Parts: sequence; C-alpha cells; structure tokens
Amino acid sequence: MHLHPTCWRSDIRSMTTAAHILRSVQFLLPLTAFQARFNRVYLEKRASARSTQKNAMAQPSITLLSDLTPPSLERAWLSAPHPTLPIVATCSSDKTVRIYSLTNFQLLSTITGGHKRSVRTAAWKPHVQGESVLATGSFDATVGVWRRWDSFGRAEGGSAAWESNAEAEVDVGACIGQTGALNEGAEEDEEWRFAVLLDGHDSEVKSVSWSASGMLLATCARDKSIWIWEDLDDGDNNFETVAVMQEHGGDVKCVAWHPAEECLASGAYDDTIRIWREDLDDWGQVACLKGHGGTVWFLDWESMDNVPSGGQNGVGDGLEEEEKKKKQEESAALLKQWQEQHATSGPRLISCSDDRTVRVWRRLPKESHAFGANSSAATGIPSIIRPTGSDESWVEEAVLPHAHELTIYAVAWSRQTGLVASAGADGRIVVYEERLVQSPREADAAPTSNSDSIAMDTETDTAGKPSPAVRTEWSILAVMDGAHGIYEINHIAWAKRADRGQVQGQKEEVLVTTADDGSVKVWTFQR
Repeated sequence: MHLHPTCWRSDIRSMTTAAHILRSVQFLLPLTAFQARFNRVYLEKRASARSTQKNAMAQPSITLLSDLTPPSLERAWLSAPHPTLPIVATCSSDKTVRIYSLTNFQLLSTITGGHKRSVRTAAWKPHVQGESVLATGSFDATVGVWRRWDSFGRAEGGSAAWESNAEAEVDVGACIGQTGALNEGAEEDEEWRFAVLLDGHDSEVKSVSWSASGMLLATCARDKSIWIWEDLDDGDNNFETVAVMQEHGGDVKCVAWHPAEECLASGAYDDTIRIWREDLDDWGQVACLKGHGGTVWFLDWESMDNVPSGGQNGVGDGLEEEEKKKKQEESAALLKQWQEQHATSGPRLISCSDDRTVRVWRRLPKESHAFGANSSAATGIPSIIRPTGSDESWVEEAVLPHAHELTIYAVAWSRQTGLVASAGADGRIVVYEERLVQSPREADAAPTSNSDSIAMDTETDTAGKPSPAVRTEWSILAVMDGAHGIYEINHIAWAKRADRGQVQGQKEEVLVTTADDGSVKVWTFQR
C-alpha cells in the first residue's frame, strides 16, 4: 500500500506538532512549579515587610509638628509654656521676649525695651486669676516682672484675646522710670504692663523660678548668689528681698522650686546641687548633692502624683487568663508598694550636666537615715549630707542610660505622663521612660546590663529597716538627632497640645525645643 505524498506530509506535520506540544508541556511543568515557589517566597517576603513596617510604625517616635514663626534672628535661650493658656514665652539674645501661640504656632506679641542685654530666662507666675504675670532674667543683671490682662484686646462677646493681637510689639522701656516702677504717664492700654525691675545681682542672671504658691520668686546669677524675693501682693507691685544665699562656689546656672513646698533646688558651675529651706525665718542650705562630674545646667522636679509610666502597660499580654490576672495583681501590689515608699520621700529631683549624664535624686525619710539600704555606708555614693537639725539626706537614685555625646543643657519631667526628655549641645532630643520591674526578686539576682535600660532599688520602709525591694528601670524610648540641624539645643519643655482637640479623651502633650539659631520647634511624641 502506498501513501499519497500529501497524506504523508500531513502525518509528518501531525507528528511534529504532537512532539512540540509534548516538549512544551514538559517545559511548562517545571516552570509552573518554579512560579509557585516564587509566588510563595514573594508573598512571605511581602508579609514580612508589612510586619516590619507595622512594627516600625508602632515604635515610639519624635515627629516635628511645627516651627514657631517668625523666629528670632539671634540665639534663643529658653521657652516657658504658660501654666494654663496655650502660649509660650521665648527668651532671645536680641533683648526681647516673644509670645507665641501653641494653637496656630504664630507670634502673638513681642516685649522689647525691658532689658539692655540678652534675655536669658523667663517663668510664669502660677495661680493668677484674670491676668498673666511673667518674670524675666537678663545678662544685664536685672529681673523684670510684667503683667498682662488675659482679656486685653478682647471684643465684647469675642474669644481668644491672645489670637486677636498677633504680632503686637510692646516697648516696655518707655514705661520704666528711674526707680524701676511704672511711670504714671505710661499708656494704660499697653498690652504688657511693666510692673517692677528687681535689681540686686552683680552679673548675668541665669535662671528665675516662682514657688508653687506664687508668692516667692527665686533668681540666680553668675555672681554665685541666689536671691529670694517675696511678692507682697499689695497692689503696688512691691517685692521684698527675703534671702541672699552664696554657698555655691561658682556660677549658679539654675533654680527650681519644689512642686508643693517652699523648698528650692539650685545647680551650679561647682558641679553640685544644693537644697534650700527656711528655718525660723532664715533661709539656709539643708543638703548638698554631689555626684555630677561637671557643671549642673538644669533641674526639674517630679510631679506630686507621678507613678512610673510603664507600671501597668502590657502586663500579662500573651498569657492565659488566670496567669494574666495573677500578673496584674502582682503588678498592682508592686505599684502600691512603690507609691507608699514614694509618699515618705516626696517628689524626686532630676538634673543634667556637662558630664553628659541625667541623674535622679531622692530624699530619704529622716527615720531611715541610719538603717536604710541607701545610706552612705550601704551605697558608697558621695551624695549625702548627714542630717543635723533641719538638714536632709538625699541619695542619687539613678543615672539614666547614656544617650548624649556632648553637654546636656536641659531636662524636663512631664507632669502628665512621667516621661523625661533631655536635649543639649549635640542637637539631640532623647525621651526616657521609667518602668516598674515586675519580678523584683529575680531582678535582684540578675541586674540588667543593657546600656539602654538601667534598674535601681528604691526601697526603705518608714521604720528605717530594710524592706522588700521596689525596683524601677529607666529606658530610652526615642531619639531624634539633628533636631535643629547643626545647632545646639539650649532648652526643652513639655507643654499641653493645643492645635487640636483631645483624641479619645486623652490630654496630649508636645515638646518645645529652643536652639542657638533662634528657632523654636514643637514636636509630638508617639508611643
């Protein structure tokens, strides 16, 4: 049988096509398996990337909210948030004080003419109804006190007076008489009314601070002295000199009043912190805290109702319900014990220094001086003056984790969250958190060696005998490098956030930083 050539060629083509299909199928099978493996790896990496991104977003962070505008063209030294209003006063080397809004971050008014040299420091008087009182200290060795009616410029039925007088310039120099009192011919409609000029220091005033009651004003200067002035509140803006203390051996850099008592802390070029109280109408030193290895630049007190901010966070997460409940009960008991111990000592003091450290100090109850585990014999820390009469014993409780490479100029202890922020010559902002250690006995057996987390023992009972340790640890939550570019940060402060309403009923805070380039920046901190 013979095949027709056409049929033969057709069979050949069919066989060739079948072979091609077979080879294609053999090629596609491994390709499909490869594609499946590729897709699986891709999806795994994508999920991992999303998880990493989510974790990164969950990390605490410091974010710029806004600059205060327009800034000073010269060095800005310090920004003081108002205790109740959404404003901040900024001191500048251009001899002015600028008042900014924390609502829209714009300049509201500028006080000029009050000082002949740089304005170095400022503080708002607390508990004043209907007006704002601002004290300023200058390199011209004087302290000025100014007053402003909170209703100034407010139209009938209007709102925010501060917002309606944006960029008003007030020359208080024209209001100052030879005696330092307000001239009778001064305009009654001046926004800022010059009240009094306090003259006593021999050189640059470095810090001013109002007492919790608002009746006492403390000032310090390069002349190594601390002055305490009493506001007589007689309607004539009269102040009386209460005390002049000169125990410091160098330039006194800062003063800070206790949040509830008439107790003053000061830090100086002599590397010491000194505590002052009044005894029988005479002010004197009751303690000298030694521990810093350089100039003490700034001090701040803990709030009266502060607790370690991380004390209850995340307790028992990932555990079975029964075990979780047990852990929470243990945490609550530990927190109660910490609060009881804390109540016997009162608010702690925090300091920063040229030695690049931030330190926390605690007063020992008098009955625990002899037997407390934190006595000098037990700790070896050279930071206690033995009590005689009205003298007090203070102990260095903690050195916060190292975070700065240059001098730390300012530290701020949040009244709301208990978080601590520091800033300095390296242009870095650092936020720290104090947490209760959940297993104190285990912590005693194995102290932490993590450089970003430092634990300390805060025990001693009111009977002066050793008690079970209540431990806390400080850790770094967030760091912002180059916050003001290449410029040093001279001051940092916490303030209430005012540019938006409360989120889920929570009162938010912002950080305000002040730098050498004259800029003042407002930052948010997200946990």
